[in-house]
Amino acid sequence: MPETPAPNAAPSAAPTAAPTKDAARTPHPLIGWDVGGAHVKASLLEGGTVTAIAQWATPLWTGLEHLDAAIEAARARWPAFAHARHAVTMTAEMTDLFPDREAGVCALCDHLADRLGAATRFYAGEAGWLDASAAAAQWPAVASANWLATASLVAQRLPDAVLIDIGSTTTDLIPIRACRPIPIGRSDATRLASGELVYLGVVRSPLCALARRIRFRGTAYNVMNEFFATTADVFRLTGELDPAHDHYPPADGGARDEAGSRLRLARMIGHDARDAGADDWREFALRWRAHMLAEIRRNLVRVIRRAGLPASAPFVSAGCGAFLVRELANTLGHPWVGFDALAAVAPDCADWARVCAPSVAVAELAAHPVSGSPCRS
Repeated sequence: MPETPAPNAAPSAAPTAAPTKDAARTPHPLIGWDVGGAHVKASLLEGGTVTAIAQWATPLWTGLEHLDAAIEAARARWPAFAHARHAVTMTAEMTDLFPDREAGVCALCDHLADRLGAATRFYAGEAGWLDASAAAAQWPAVASANWLATASLVAQRLPDAVLIDIGSTTTDLIPIRACRPIPIGRSDATRLASGELVYLGVVRSPLCALARRIRFRGTAYNVMNEFFATTADVFRLTGELDPAHDHYPPADGGARDEAGSRLRLARMIGHDARDAGADDWREFALRWRAHMLAEIRRNLVRVIRRAGLPASAPFVSAGCGAFLVRELANTLGHPWVGFDALAAVAPDCADWARVCAPSVAVAELAAHPVSGSPCRS
């Protein structure tokens, strides 16, 4: 179940996230976009509050028509789209639709400015908000900056924290100290080296990436290094994966249900699902889950130690895998709080605000730009 921040968070971990007094002066609605390679997420901000959030599965590695479909779905869903401003962050430049990241940023900025309007602005971190032309010229600042947008909003609310955004494909571990994000790396390459980016998520990660050997009913097996199953199979069997976030076809193109997941997990160690009972396969799923959490935890400990964060620094949970953050916090002795408790979101948007945190963040940051990252706690 999604966590409830209040009982477990330190007193400083859940400041009021009411709209600032100048929110009412925002002349138009604003839509924040997080354009990823596998999903496009959008948040509609009206009167200083995010009032609606949506997500679409968009395999952009097969073509930009999926991005167009998401834009048209948002246009049809939200009448306010017709007179809204648009703020964009992205990670989709990494898809193999493009020859390199620069080409990806340039193509996406041009495409989005054409579809959303020339006034569309692109998030570039410390470089500010850029139009399509400037974004192309400063593409390294625009590329894969969605995590920085989320961390920057968190840093306006909490002096010390760790943003833990566990998505469908990746996990971001971003330290915040003295009201500022302090990552070692800015690009995906440097963050992979620092441990601030872990390429594991709760839906699309292939299980063969998690372990070389694993135990099942008392026997250790070598793992088949084949794309037989994904983490979605694990979290279907543990009951933790919300079907609303289970968008992608399984490895075998089969059923997205517990029976299909048992079949796929069995293949990882040369078995058939009929070789054991449902309880055995659930225990096996829990072993895969433990391997994934251990890898995230190893990197998280590195990030915390390097940043010199105290045990009082809360973990801020985000992403469709936010349900794992409470266990990480309890294991490492930190309080935790949901990202939604820190953002100006309508109550019925709270769950989706965690899942779509970067789109919420760019909407709020674009609506109320500040100099630096002053904490409002």
